[in-house]
Amino acid sequence: MAAAGAITAKTTVKKAAPRYVQLADDLRRQILAERADPGAPFPTEAELCKTYDVSRFTVREALRRLELDGLIARRRGSGTVIQPAAARGGALHQPLSNVGEILQYARSTRIEYDMLRPGTVPARYAEQLAADVSGEWLRMNGVRFDQDGVPLASVDVFIDQSLEEAVAHLDPKRYTLFRQLAEQGGLRITKVTQEIQAVPAPAAIARALKIPPRAPCLRVLRCYFAEDDFLFELSASHHPGDRFAYAMHIDVDQ
Repeated sequence: MAAAGAITAKTTVKKAAPRYVQLADDLRRQILAERADPGAPFPTEAELCKTYDVSRFTVREALRRLELDGLIARRRGSGTVIQPAAARGGALHQPLSNVGEILQYARSTRIEYDMLRPGTVPARYAEQLAADVSGEWLRMNGVRFDQDGVPLASVDVFIDQSLEEAVAHLDPKRYTLFRQLAEQGGLRITKVTQEIQAVPAPAAIARALKIPPRAPCLRVLRCYFAEDDFLFELSASHHPGDRFAYAMHIDVDQ
């Protein structure tokens, strides 16, 4: 951005998604990167139309998504402002509705992993999934942090043993594990599923997240599939209830 306090810079956005999704993603990245001050006036619809060369419909749909994420507040007669973290309950409001938003979540946080001995998927995860997760898996455990070093999630990762060579080349600092596994293993990702449930934090996870044992958590089980329904990665993320809010956009065809 040209200066703190206002969003003015035009950047390049991906063309695969609808234009309003691209615009929302671009504006979201700028807000989460704290490239504008909380409470600062947001560009008007007309300014965004001109800056990004898009229609007013595109701008309104993008702003609607940001408002649902809790990132902006739109007030009739007084314009739009960027919401401070305190107004969002101190939680990370992160949309995870598609692969692009999962990638953005990974870019806006950091994670540290430890490699564990191969083992089975715990029953508490397996019983929630329709996929076959029997047998032994390569295992990793990590903690995801925000930019201030606050733990946002404890993450258990299970990887099919056929990808052992690819695992040896993983670099969590680059980007998401599932993208790296797909590249290293020559896989084409065809489907990602999510199972979301409110659960009490197990003792080990509570210690990693620095919360009391059995404190409320949001658990996200995510399965990554390649062609022929090959489940090559399963992840289980536990998020403290006061540090994470899940947002999903549902587009309705009229």
